[in-house]
Amino acid sequence: MAEPQQIPDLLTPIEPRRPRRRRWLVRTVFVAILAVAVAVVWFTNSWLTERFTETTRVRSELRLALYSGNILSELQRTAVVPLLLARDPELLSSLGNGLYSSTSARLISAKKEITAASIRLLDNSGRTVAATDRQLIGTQYVQAPYYVEAMRSRDTIFTAVARETGGTEFVYSRALVAEGKTVGVIVVEADLARFERSWSGIADAIAVTDSEGRIILATEPRWRGLTMAEALTARSAPSAIGRALRLTADWANDPPDAYLRGTAVMRTETRIPFRGWRMISFSTYDSVRERVNAVLALEIMGFAMLLALGFYLLSRRARVQSAAYRRESVELRALNARLSREIAERERVQKDLAVAEQTLAQSSKLAALGEMSAAVSHELNQPLAAMKTYLAGARLLLQRQRPEEALSSFQRIDDLIERMGAITRQLKSYARKGGEAFEPVDLRAAISSALAMMEPQLRARTVKITRTLPRSPVRVMADRIRLEQVIINLLRNALDATKTAADPQIEILLTTAETAVLAVRDNGAGITDLEKLFEPFWTTKKPGEGTGLGLAISSTIVADFGGRLTAHNAENGGAVFEMQLPLYADKTEGKTPSKTGMRAAE
Repeated sequence: MAEPQQIPDLLTPIEPRRPRRRRWLVRTVFVAILAVAVAVVWFTNSWLTERFTETTRVRSELRLALYSGNILSELQRTAVVPLLLARDPELLSSLGNGLYSSTSARLISAKKEITAASIRLLDNSGRTVAATDRQLIGTQYVQAPYYVEAMRSRDTIFTAVARETGGTEFVYSRALVAEGKTVGVIVVEADLARFERSWSGIADAIAVTDSEGRIILATEPRWRGLTMAEALTARSAPSAIGRALRLTADWANDPPDAYLRGTAVMRTETRIPFRGWRMISFSTYDSVRERVNAVLALEIMGFAMLLALGFYLLSRRARVQSAAYRRESVELRALNARLSREIAERERVQKDLAVAEQTLAQSSKLAALGEMSAAVSHELNQPLAAMKTYLAGARLLLQRQRPEEALSSFQRIDDLIERMGAITRQLKSYARKGGEAFEPVDLRAAISSALAMMEPQLRARTVKITRTLPRSPVRVMADRIRLEQVIINLLRNALDATKTAADPQIEILLTTAETAVLAVRDNGAGITDLEKLFEPFWTTKKPGEGTGLGLAISSTIVADFGGRLTAHNAENGGAVFEMQLPLYADKTEGKTPSKTGMRAAE
């Protein structure tokens, strides 16, 4: 195979000689164009923003002057109505004789002529005896401010009263006097709400405040009754995106007067010559930005066309240079062919290496099987050697006529045989299928038994195993053999997952609450496909290392016990398998195990 180290010498590009002065000149020209473009756009944005903002402010002031004149005209026109109705002989006679059959109709006719919001006639007791709204007849207003003030004074009284349903009621009231005695009160409400309805058709937000600074009319219903400072702060805090948009929208403008619903607005204020009222308008900068952005777009388009022309000229020069490069491509094609042969040779070597790795993996499997067999034979060879020693001693004792001492040797031999039987029983119990008879099983004992059966595999590797178990028994209804089979499968998966870990660790955690939860966690590479994990014949192991049935069988066994088996990846790496089983409720004990009294073993 050819040496690849010689290839870079052939790949050295033949770069044409370019005068550095020309390259620096081109770069300087482009930088200058960009600098001029930024300066022009900045100056245009500042100058046009200032001009358009002032124009918008003047329009807002003119609009406020018109609106304030309409409000003042409405109030002055309505103020005359109580004086005229207080001298109406028909109203005075109806209050005198108590006949109000046609009084309400007269008030309705007067309302249509003067376009008031409502008219009410109150007697001396404050009871409504006639009204344009017949549903109000009989309503008591003896404690209403406009009634109390009108009874105390002989002049027309203006009162702004907050309604229970929201909004403000603007009322003119005057006492009706007959023969020097006050016989009733006429109440006329000015229709200022229609101005609010007309303001709602424009984009600006408008509010009218009284002498105390309280908002009495507003396009925003929630502002009524608040001060302007409270109204502007009564909004939700802007989000992070809203704050970012606010900064980018106002980066080149002067600071706005206020923010309304997270939008920068311009504040315009005028005085209404009536009881210290003021009218405030909030106009958005949208129209200003739209007009400024239109001019900026034209400027940016012009500079973009200039840059495009420059790039076009440079591209023509690049095409001329590319023609020269094509003339030199013959040698590069030959070099590419050589590289292709080198790559094919390298791929063949990599395939041979993959076959060698598979052979090595198969050898590793056979070596692991041999290590497991050696571990089991080691466990059996120790009691066999001891038995041989005891048999020789017993034979010698019998020859010397000392049978009592020989019996003790036989007893030791019997104990060793029992130990060997325990080792073989563990292997048999793991190999055979469990029964179907359920019984109360202590999960702690099942974990200990499973670890004992896994001892040969655990001794073959250096793995840190941490156990955290409750001090009291944790009983579940299950088949002990099949339960131990599930735990062994989980331990084997964790053991296989930590093969590539630098510091392999397996954590066994048993907790109880409403159910018993056994968690087996490892610090391996984690699970790549959680959806297919419990499907039969699906495995991430190499061919020959597993059939993909262990977790599927374990999930079925746990489901038979009335529980479930789940898995997920841990936050700091590794996989976690959780087995949840219902707790066995022993009526004689009266309690189920709790989380208290946990003990940790390693």
